[in-house]
Amino acid sequence: MVWFDSYHDEVFIANIVFIVLARFAVLDTAVYIFSRSKNHIHLALVQIVLLYLEITVITIVFYAILFNMFDVFSLFHLNSQLAQENMKIIQEHSFITSMYISTVTFTTLGSGDWIPQTLPAMMAVISEVILGVVQGGVFVAIVIYAHQNKEK
Repeated sequence: MVWFDSYHDEVFIANIVFIVLARFAVLDTAVYIFSRSKNHIHLALVQIVLLYLEITVITIVFYAILFNMFDVFSLFHLNSQLAQENMKIIQEHSFITSMYISTVTFTTLGSGDWIPQTLPAMMAVISEVILGVVQGGVFVAIVIYAHQNKEK
C-alpha cells in the first residue's frame, strides 16, 4: 500500500481518464451503429435508449466507487449544518453518500451541499458534469434524428 499512498492522486486521475475515454468509445460506437441502421429504426432507438441508461448507471456507480475508495469525506466537504447524530449516520454510510454525490453531479443538479476539497475531486466533478451534459445532448440528438427519419 506504500505505492498506492505515494501515487494516490495520480491513480484517482487515471481512473477519471479511463471512464471518460471508455464512455466516449462506447457511445461513439453506439451512435455510429445507430446512424448506419436503415431498417427497424424503432428497435435501434430502443437499444440506444437502453444502452444510454446502462452507461448512465455504470458511470454514476463508477464515480461513486471511486469517491468511496478515495475516502469521500476527504474529497468532499458537507456544506450544511446537521445534527451530530445525522452526521454520524451519513459518515457510517459512505457508499450511499458517494452515490448521492455522483448522482447529483452527473445529473448536474448540483445542490451545493457537497463541495470538492481537493484538486483531483474538482477534476472528477468537472469530468462527471461534462459527461452528463454531453450524454444528455447526444441522447436528445438521437431521439430527434430518429423522429426525423420516421417521417421519411
